[in-house]
Amino acid sequence: MNKENLAFGKRNFILLAIGMAIIIIGFLLMTGPGSTETTFEPDIFSVRRIKVAPAVCFFGFIFMIYAIVSKPGKKSEDEVTICQK
Repeated sequence: MNKENLAFGKRNFILLAIGMAIIIIGFLLMTGPGSTETTFEPDIFSVRRIKVAPAVCFFGFIFMIYAIVSKPGKKSEDEVTICQK
C-alpha cells in the first residue's frame, strides 16, 4: 500500500489519539457512585461530574474534529523528487 494514497498523515493519527485520550479522561471524570432506591448520593451533582467532565469531553471532540480536518504535513522536496522518478 502506498503512503501517498492515505487520507491522514502521521500527525493526524497522533492528534486523533490525543483527542480520544481526552474524551476518555472526560468520561472517567463523570464516573462515581450513584444513588440507589434506599440512599441518596449527593456526589451526582458535583461540579466535576456536571460541568468539568462534559467540558473536557467537548474539548476532546473539538480536538478530534480538528485532527480530521487538518491537512497532513507537506512533503519535503527530496520526497517529491524521489516520487517523480
